[in-house]
Amino acid sequence: MKVLLVKTSSLGDVIHALPAVTEAAQNMPNMELTWVVEEGFADIPARHPAVKRVVPVAVRRWRRNWIGAQQEVSRFLRDLRGETYDLVLDSQGLLKSAVIALVARGPVAGYDRHSAREGLAAAFYQQHAPVDRRLHAVMRQKQLFAASLGYTVSEQVDYGLAQQQRAERSLVFLHGTSWASKEWPLACWQQLATLVNEGGYDILLPAGNAIEAERAHQILAGHHGRILEQAPLAELMDEIARCAGAVSVDTGLGHLATAMNLPVTAIFGATDPDLTAMFGPKVKVIVSGHLPCIPCKKRDCQYPNPGDSSNIYPPCLNRTTPEKVWQAFQLQTGSKGTRPA
Repeated sequence: MKVLLVKTSSLGDVIHALPAVTEAAQNMPNMELTWVVEEGFADIPARHPAVKRVVPVAVRRWRRNWIGAQQEVSRFLRDLRGETYDLVLDSQGLLKSAVIALVARGPVAGYDRHSAREGLAAAFYQQHAPVDRRLHAVMRQKQLFAASLGYTVSEQVDYGLAQQQRAERSLVFLHGTSWASKEWPLACWQQLATLVNEGGYDILLPAGNAIEAERAHQILAGHHGRILEQAPLAELMDEIARCAGAVSVDTGLGHLATAMNLPVTAIFGATDPDLTAMFGPKVKVIVSGHLPCIPCKKRDCQYPNPGDSSNIYPPCLNRTTPEKVWQAFQLQTGSKGTRPA
């Protein structure tokens, strides 16, 4: 059975679909899966053993200059329509993904209008699946795949990217995020770096842009570790795979670390962990409920920043101390001790 999956972005959303792909392959050993994904994330499905072919799309880049991108768009459409599929599955649930699915050759399946992120997208589908919007994103994907392909969903979560060997005694700090309300304060990262070094670990700090690079240098100052600036995704995946674990705010790279089978300690405040937290048996999510606004799901905190470095801001994170995060990681992994002299 030839299946085309349309799941283009973002990083976390792409990773959320991986367990569904694993389960589909287990239930349908004759399945040949092709995946349409944004070019910047193509290395992720390419590493899943059940994905036969990856078709990169560049909507994010093309929309800046549709006229100049006409040749690339034409090549993409030829590639997309060069095969006839038994099923085209839009698991994104957006108008843009539904249009891509409709252009492909084959019957289109997706969420029903009450389940899709953009209800109008369901008008493009011939087959519809009702999926509870209150489920975690990983389970929503699994439910959609199972309903569309005709098997019973399980509770198993296997991303298909697990690495068994950890070559380095280091922790990766995934500190970069797109919302100010999801940022853990610099002083907390610095204090955690001290605790981690004293526990015998070095620190790996990815930095995808200038702001993250500056923060990474401030975190690492006086500590053992290294910074990985603007690394290609494939290199970043290899580096993360060698780490012993990760500490992450709500960011796509935290989901990537989870998918690669690392123990992950996740820091949540403004966003809802029940819907989008890192999901797996090696994840410990730290979240507080001491304020009525948690989770506010807003980019910026409604409370003014007092500018006092002794306080943890935003206030939804003020009970998430470095000591609490370090203890959570130690409990996950059974790690203890100090760096040898």
